[in-house]
Amino acid sequence: MSNFFHYKDNELFCEDTSVKEIIQKENTPAYIYSKNSILKHFTEIKDAFAEAKPLICFSVKSNSNLTILKILSDAGAGFDVVSGGELYRALKIGVHPDKIVFAGVGKTTEEIKYALKNNIFMFNVESKAELENINTVAGDLSKKARVALRINPDIDARTHAKTTTGKKENKFGIDFETSEQIINNIDSYKNIDLRGIHVHLGSPIYDPEPYVLALKKVDEFLQKVRKLHKIEYLNIGGGYCISYTGESVKRPEDFARDILPITKKLGARLIMEPGRFIVGNAGILVSRVTYSKASIGGKKHVICDAAMNDLIRPSLYDAFHRIWPVCTSVPRPEIELPNQKPQTNGNLEIVDIVGPVCESSDVLAKGRWFPVVKAGDLIAVFSSGAYGFTMSSNYNSRPRACEILVDGGTVSTIRRRETYEDLIAIEKEYL
Repeated sequence: MSNFFHYKDNELFCEDTSVKEIIQKENTPAYIYSKNSILKHFTEIKDAFAEAKPLICFSVKSNSNLTILKILSDAGAGFDVVSGGELYRALKIGVHPDKIVFAGVGKTTEEIKYALKNNIFMFNVESKAELENINTVAGDLSKKARVALRINPDIDARTHAKTTTGKKENKFGIDFETSEQIINNIDSYKNIDLRGIHVHLGSPIYDPEPYVLALKKVDEFLQKVRKLHKIEYLNIGGGYCISYTGESVKRPEDFARDILPITKKLGARLIMEPGRFIVGNAGILVSRVTYSKASIGGKKHVICDAAMNDLIRPSLYDAFHRIWPVCTSVPRPEIELPNQKPQTNGNLEIVDIVGPVCESSDVLAKGRWFPVVKAGDLIAVFSSGAYGFTMSSNYNSRPRACEILVDGGTVSTIRRRETYEDLIAIEKEYL
């Protein structure tokens, strides 16, 4: 477990601050982030790839809170955005537009206009049709659009089927043959400045090999097309893994050791788009137990006030998150694995940890060995800093959680809890 979230005298702390005391003021559900964990992980990836002096563009989709974006911007990060809304957020915190790259397969004409008017650094182009539209929009605005072609290398990243993006059947990127045709005819796109190649395989990726295989294909491709056009930038995306179980996983230096020799050979300036690695283990979701319910068949449910609308990853991806009481005499095990009893001293029982949403899929943990808890107890869902709040919704007309930032002993609200009035604020005028 990260030392930024640790137990002291049977009580969970975030940095120097008691999680229980935070919740006494903020209530539940609540996302709590460690500022120094965010900065540590950003620095770790920056140091690992320092030799290449990359532009590190934080993936806004992983966590789009303005305060967190500002923390990373102040630390030197750029931003990878995939929508007009994410672009708006990045611009709102004052980041210079030349540190913003715009990815995503479905950029609308309005989003392209918005990006061009704000002079962003580069578009990652996902199709020939999109390139043609960017060319047209740029012409209408009398601008030149800087772009990188996103290559689909047909590489299996060996991650979850719903989060892999580099196989030929995925919706992302352009095949090598079409990319070569585009580069052959790039002069016909009068308002396009082709600057780079982009390749992103998905997330989370637990081994450098998929990156190596993809970059070797990119190397062969560049050997051909460089005779036609100079490629100045190579964007290698993100996807670096974190540990959701407590087991050791590869670190950025392990990925850099295998990736950098190839990118150095390619001779292009490096762009990276990490997200999960920076914020994933920097956040927890805290919930309160509402009821415990035992069925005749022996199944026991721990019902809490956080639900799939707060954290959808377990419902959507069958994702595994470690969960443990905030206050407990049962030591949290170093490693927890799906469907296995963890090694710890204390009484454990098998439960499903579920929320109040009216869906059978509203499950945060299924068949989990867990300390005995009662109504009112607090539980923490770990590794929730990435794709947690950003994927939350108001399903069942549930107000979204608040977001809290801890910096040592300082606690700040960085997004207040929504109210019932917030839920109807943009509807009530039409009654």
